[in-house]
Amino acid sequence: MHGRGHGRLDSQVSSYGILKVAEDHGDLVRASGLVEKPSPEEAPSNTAVIGRYILSADVMKTLGQVKEGAGGEIQLTDAIAAQVAAGHPVHGYRFKGERFDCGSKAGFLRATVAFAMNRKDVAEDFGGFLKQIAREDLRAGW
Repeated sequence: MHGRGHGRLDSQVSSYGILKVAEDHGDLVRASGLVEKPSPEEAPSNTAVIGRYILSADVMKTLGQVKEGAGGEIQLTDAIAAQVAAGHPVHGYRFKGERFDCGSKAGFLRATVAFAMNRKDVAEDFGGFLKQIAREDLRAGW
């Protein structure tokens, strides 16, 4: 879960499932609703669900009954929202750390580079490669 104090997310809410927060306990929130890819005007908060879940089997049963939602796709968040509407508790945890949007090619590449640069066994070699590419691109006027 990502949100609160991350202002740049406000303009990106239409890319994520967004929680309607009923109770906010800092790192832990209880959701009273969930909207998949809302417009910024319709978003109940800027607290985004970023794709890590611990789900009950009931959510999977509900998923089989969900109609196409945002983007013409069956959305897991719609099944979770149905569970919230049925009175099942849903909580989110604000993790500490860096997140990457691996739903885009550029985000996937950013995650790959960050992962490599955090590995002692490849960081020096890979970092040198990145510097070489950057120098070549600067010379080429990129």
